[in-house]
Amino acid sequence: MGWVWAIIVGLILGLIAKAVIPGKQHSPLWLTTLFGLLGAIVGNAVARAAGVEETRGIDWTRHIFQLVAAIIIVAIGDMLYLALWGNRRRRRERA
Repeated sequence: MGWVWAIIVGLILGLIAKAVIPGKQHSPLWLTTLFGLLGAIVGNAVARAAGVEETRGIDWTRHIFQLVAAIIIVAIGDMLYLALWGNRRRRRERA
């Protein structure tokens, strides 16, 4: 069940990150979910390093770290996706 929750959290973080980043993102939904999942993992590591491993109630600080990491990873990942596969897609659409 842990993997299912990780995928759901990755999807939610990825979609929030896409909504926050200005402009249009071109990466597909599965890649956005993967980027969100990576953001959650990196955010947890940063929170642990900052000493916010566990708190009582809702871990707002940890969630903020996860969201910021997801925003950065989605932005960089989308730029890489567009640089690697975006030109191929545009060429196919023109033909």
